[in-house]
Amino acid sequence: MTQAPPFGITVCGIEELDGHGALGASHVLSILDPDHPVPEAFGTFGEHEKLELRFDDIVDETPGKLAPQAAHVEQLLAFGRNLMTEPKSRAHLLVHCHAGISRSTASMALILAQAMPDLSAEGILAMVHGIREKAWPNIRLMEVGDASLGRQGTLVAATSALHRLQMERRPHIAAFMEDCGRAREISAALAL
Repeated sequence: MTQAPPFGITVCGIEELDGHGALGASHVLSILDPDHPVPEAFGTFGEHEKLELRFDDIVDETPGKLAPQAAHVEQLLAFGRNLMTEPKSRAHLLVHCHAGISRSTASMALILAQAMPDLSAEGILAMVHGIREKAWPNIRLMEVGDASLGRQGTLVAATSALHRLQMERRPHIAAFMEDCGRAREISAALAL
């Protein structure tokens, strides 16, 4: 990673939230399943701006589930713009989803892409991977965000390249993602 993010970033899953209460995050992006309760750990966090988004970690429309929508991406990008108004010395984003691997890393990638428009898509995804080594960004979020940011498919392609790298390092992950209904991500990564 040759360039540093313009603000502090922490990514985690729900089980890790308890360890971040004293972090001093200025902004918290909380991504939860539609019916999941608000994590109790937030009671230990100090004053911060918070955006809570609720959608399922899926990549295609699925009956009975809520897929990420354009409105969710608009909200998280607006939240990212708000973060950029924070003094640099205080600006710190904590983003979490259930496992801290998919929805959170995609959201972080989109916020970084917006904040660093001159950094290549490959650079953005390398930064995400450097921050959260087990990152597997949700391709649907990346597709919607790529279009919103006018990145002409480059963020989607870089996401598929990261998925391929993760499959090479963790051969079991392909079967796991297919079992989760995310075969489209596997196919895109293998097509590279």
